[in-house]
Amino acid sequence: MSPTFARRVFTIAWIWGLVSLPPMFFLESLVARETGAPVSPPEYYYGFLGTAAAFQVVFYLIARDPLRLRPVMIAGVAEKLAFVIVALVLVALGRTQAGILPFVAIDAVLGALFIAAFRSTRSAV
Repeated sequence: MSPTFARRVFTIAWIWGLVSLPPMFFLESLVARETGAPVSPPEYYYGFLGTAAAFQVVFYLIARDPLRLRPVMIAGVAEKLAFVIVALVLVALGRTQAGILPFVAIDAVLGALFIAAFRSTRSAV
């Protein structure tokens, strides 16, 4: 099968990250105000954003050459699942607001698409 599907999926993922993550670096006070709690400690907030931003580079590279970087797709799935699982547990425990769920849903869909991309490139390798 052609790697076109995987290219499209990972291109969408890195563009989404490129659009959604950088503004968060400037919204710490808004996040604190909206959640009713200070971002504490701030290195967790910025560390999460930095790690997520670094993964956009990974998604870009996979989009450029999905066959060669097929094994790295598994790391992409893990990155998405880590956020989805943690966020769902925190919402269920009442430790974070349900307003995060649309972003959880987007990452869950991207994670599922990453799995589909991984599977779709199996025969091409």
